[in-house]
Amino acid sequence: MNRFSVCFVCTGNICRSPMAETVLRSIADAAGHGDDLVITSAGTGDWHVGEGADPRTVTALEARGYDGSRHRAKQFGADDFARHDLVVAFDRGQERILRAWASNDADRSKVQLLLSFDPTVAPRNGVEGTDVPDPYYSDAAMFDTVLDLVEQSCTALFRQIEPALRKGPS
Repeated sequence: MNRFSVCFVCTGNICRSPMAETVLRSIADAAGHGDDLVITSAGTGDWHVGEGADPRTVTALEARGYDGSRHRAKQFGADDFARHDLVVAFDRGQERILRAWASNDADRSKVQLLLSFDPTVAPRNGVEGTDVPDPYYSDAAMFDTVLDLVEQSCTALFRQIEPALRKGPS
């Protein structure tokens, strides 16, 4: 059985993308679809490959009942498109990089911005535009704000893919 595969991609794979990977996995598990999805994350850069998630990411996740402690950063490469049905970026810069790495229109079409799954999420959380802010150079409060965006957007994303998961492979 082919499982639907989602890869979240941020800059260094230590803040936003591990949050989204952890949150979507929790949502899928709670809905009984944990085995129907492959959920991973990666970064466009290689600065943190092999490192755990930023401690502030782990702390924000733990405060809401998630476990992000086992995460290890990796870098996304052009060959990763073949392994994923959906590649989710957090800002327009990452979206441009990923689409430039894609070798064909089918792979380019896999790249979507996280906030596109629920465009009302950002304004409700005091964020403007289509980008999830990078909390790396900010404080713990920004990690909480980003986690709010991630939770709400991942919930919207799961609502969009769940009907296909219930239906099963065609």
